Amino acid sequence: KAKAKQEAASAEKTGPDLENKGIGPISSLTLDAEVNTAMATEGEEIFKAKCSACHKTDKKFIGPSPAGILERRSPEWVMNMILNPEEMIANDPIARQLLIDYNGAPMANQNLTENDARAVLEYFRTLK
Repeated sequence: KAKAKQEAASAEKTGPDLENKGIGPISSLTLDAEVNTAMATEGEEIFKAKCSACHKTDKKFIGPSPAGILERRSPEWVMNMILNPEEMIANDPIARQLLIDYNGAPMANQNLTENDARAVLEYFRTLK
């Protein structure tokens, strides 16, 4: 019960914020109404190769699950976290709180291109 209470309090601190675009190269991004399945498939492969050591799609792990991320964060924030994790952790209040919530395990920069990060974001759109 105490753990559930702690997780709920933590979720409140990093609750939904769709206005924050994060810090990095992505300042504006419009998503098509329909998921681009080819791009999402490419993103899934990139995610499996570069992200799955710390992120699981169905549960909290070393880092948060990306399932439903676009209900909590703007597409720009997600892209900037992927592309610019060091500066995001240093200067973005949500990223800083996530670092605390996840026991100080910083997200590693996987040096993805913007196109790779965009494909991963498209894959995240398919996760429920």
